[in-house]
Amino acid sequence: MTQFKSTKIFDGFSTAFRQWRATHSHCQYVHGYALKFKVWFEGELDSMNYVCDFGCFKRNGIKDELANQFDHTTVVAADDPHLEIFKKMDKAGLVQLRVMEHVGCERYAEWVYNLINKKMQEETDGRVRVLKVESFEGGTNNSAIYYPLLKENNPVTKNDDESGITEYKERLVEVPTDNNPKTFI
Repeated sequence: MTQFKSTKIFDGFSTAFRQWRATHSHCQYVHGYALKFKVWFEGELDSMNYVCDFGCFKRNGIKDELANQFDHTTVVAADDPHLEIFKKMDKAGLVQLRVMEHVGCERYAEWVYNLINKKMQEETDGRVRVLKVESFEGGTNNSAIYYPLLKENNPVTKNDDESGITEYKERLVEVPTDNNPKTFI
């Protein structure tokens, strides 16, 4: 169990999307936010006494991948009944279309978690992992947090965060990914 954690905020992503299933709400319409992601890292300190070298995000492509997915893009669900219209708009140069299995703050937090955790595990040979990701809809008081599924037989430890009461079960963590829904770290 490590004692060291750090956080990093990635922001400046102007993203349009819609929740087509939210027929009860204005969220069914195309709308946008300046998305922001807060990422919690955990790991042993490296030779520079860092949990996470924040300079690595440009080098390992994380900043570019986040910008490609969320900066001045239109994100649409793969099962959106109007997907073909969005594809035509993309082809005409009216939007930069990104198709995801699911859309919304919760799913964006999950997508960011999977992206960054995989790259950090690879880059640090497993020394650093992502604990959770919080996705914020800019200009609102709304956010969503994603953290991986936890195995029941692992010890529980308290972690410091804003509330001081968050519990995590450590070490064997089940992390769903698009390609393999049962990946373990």
